[in-house]
Amino acid sequence: MSDVSPIWHPSPNYGPRREGLRPHLIVLHYTAMQSADAALTRLCDPAYEVSAHYLIGGDGRLWQMVEEDQRAWHAGAGEWAGQQDINSRSIGIELDNRGDHPFSEPQMHRLETLLPHIMTRWNIAPEGVIGHSDLAPGRKWDPGPRFDWQRLETLGYARPASRSHAATAATPQSFRDAAKACGFTAKADDATLLETVRLRYRPWGQGPLCDADLTPLMD
Repeated sequence: MSDVSPIWHPSPNYGPRREGLRPHLIVLHYTAMQSADAALTRLCDPAYEVSAHYLIGGDGRLWQMVEEDQRAWHAGAGEWAGQQDINSRSIGIELDNRGDHPFSEPQMHRLETLLPHIMTRWNIAPEGVIGHSDLAPGRKWDPGPRFDWQRLETLGYARPASRSHAATAATPQSFRDAAKACGFTAKADDATLLETVRLRYRPWGQGPLCDADLTPLMD
């Protein structure tokens, strides 16, 4: 692993992890702002009560705003693998992007340098690297359809999509069961759940549920 030397830029927006929880998730976000500097200002402004542990600029600059053992305020309401209070269970990484263009090579390279350090420190499995949209279906869309999840999967930094065909045809129930087994919430309605899983594994997918939507979820 390469050396990671973030620029320390402390945010006041944090607190202790509740109930002695340790991070076992890494949540990826896009900033949806005009620049990394604007995002940095927002994430460190007490009036907005939002923060993240890290911010990566489009040019590859890396800032750290909250210590990893502290609870940053990045995930909001949501659920993963049946658990809530994701802020207490995760480390948040913001990526300078509005969601309407690909993530830059310097930015992706910096992310790929940072992830293994965090995963090693906290013993986080690839399955624990998720997007904000994964835990908040219908409420959040980041890091969005332009994010290259397959690139992280290839490096072992995210859960790989299965290439095995499902033994049964995709039905709303079989799809819901498979999505829940991967960590997605069972509380979302069918259309929202399909949209959320597609955003993660098949952003080009359109139309009604099909077998190709079920395949990436299979073990």
